[in-house]
Amino acid sequence: MKKRMMRIAALAMAATMTISLAACGDKADDTSSSGNETKTEAESGAEDADKEAANDGASDDGASDDDKVITYWNIGTEGADKEALEYAVTEFNKNTESGYTVENVPTQNDKYKEKLVIAMSSGECPDMYTSWSGGPMNEYIDSGYAQPLDDLYEEFGLKDQYMEAALAQATYNDKLYAVPTYNVSLAGIFYNKEMFEKFNLEVPTTVSELEAVCDALKAEGITPFALANAPKWTGSMYFQCLATRKGGLEPFQKAVAGDGTFEDECFQYAGEKIQEWVEKGYFPEGVNSLSEDDGQAKQLMYQETAGMLLCGSWYTGTFSSDSPEFYEKIGWFSFPKVDDSDADASIQNGTIGDQFVSFNCTGDKLHAAFECATYYTSDGAKQLMVDVGKIPPTKDAGDLITDGVTKQILDAATNASAVQLWYDQYLPPAVAQVHLDTCQEMFGLTMKPDEAGKKFEEAMEEYLAGK
Repeated sequence: MKKRMMRIAALAMAATMTISLAACGDKADDTSSSGNETKTEAESGAEDADKEAANDGASDDGASDDDKVITYWNIGTEGADKEALEYAVTEFNKNTESGYTVENVPTQNDKYKEKLVIAMSSGECPDMYTSWSGGPMNEYIDSGYAQPLDDLYEEFGLKDQYMEAALAQATYNDKLYAVPTYNVSLAGIFYNKEMFEKFNLEVPTTVSELEAVCDALKAEGITPFALANAPKWTGSMYFQCLATRKGGLEPFQKAVAGDGTFEDECFQYAGEKIQEWVEKGYFPEGVNSLSEDDGQAKQLMYQETAGMLLCGSWYTGTFSSDSPEFYEKIGWFSFPKVDDSDADASIQNGTIGDQFVSFNCTGDKLHAAFECATYYTSDGAKQLMVDVGKIPPTKDAGDLITDGVTKQILDAATNASAVQLWYDQYLPPAVAQVHLDTCQEMFGLTMKPDEAGKKFEEAMEEYLAGK
């Protein structure tokens, strides 16, 4: 336990540094309103500070016996994320007979990650919270901040409703520790169909064809890729997709297990290709200073000064809610295969569930909190997800979706031989941070791919040695 908490504390220190460096560019208000049950971070933080810190994670009920408020942290601050994540809270508070009320506390994506780690490293944790599965979730579980849920899944009949891949990403050490919420998210390339038609461009199926498209757009004065890489994870998607298309899943899995290395040729290829594309001007000027949270990538698409955007498939909801008219121009394709590689090009990078709810409470409070999360599988929730461009991670998702782009994404997920969870979520937090940092440096041309691979590998070896 001590080693695990030290790792969370170390990541919290890094997160604090990130907050300090990024503070000048942060928005003044990170929260959204969903009625009386939604509180600002300041209000929630003041109340949390008054709670007694748990010695080993969850207390008997996550709070005092007379506390009937379930605090729920998530990233639903605006748009489709807000609507989808709030739905369960609204329905639970309206219909429950448990005597509990859920208090919704949303925070912007990138600041949320830092906030959650810092809260746990200081012995504080909300009653229920979302995460992205993978390494961070596993460390939260190891540190006592999540409860096994198999019995509750059985009681509420939830297991039969989810895709197997979603349940797999909610599982750790053969036990279910989280509830998938609202989306099947894959990395893929959104593109402006009208622009492609205007310049006689075809959807590429190989990296060389993708580069030909980029060169053609550049010749017309169009930035090929809209990218805001200040948060680092956005640029990491290029690295992941290129490495996966070059080498498949095995090099990454072996490197994580200690049987391989992050200096493998597929990671070297990914870094070299990124730097080649930076030098060719495929990305916006000052890409590492542009903010994803402030919408600086999508604005390039809306202004039609960029032709493509590689990101998670949640962007269907972003585009359609921001501008249904512009969304009519949008197409999507899976990241193309590498010309000289025999790696399986059906493999996808992403998550089946997107946000996963875990619980830092027990007894009646846990039962009520879990009941709240079950509303994500209700008919109303699934229809809302589809309406805002999300793909429910449930087995009946295909019966609900009529949107062409969303169907295409679901087909890619359904036909994938495997879905590799985002590197920065699959990896232990300390290693993930090194991956993100080195990846951003490669975009900034301040670190060579072989240097980045060496640092990445050293971080993994250090983690494995300390387990």
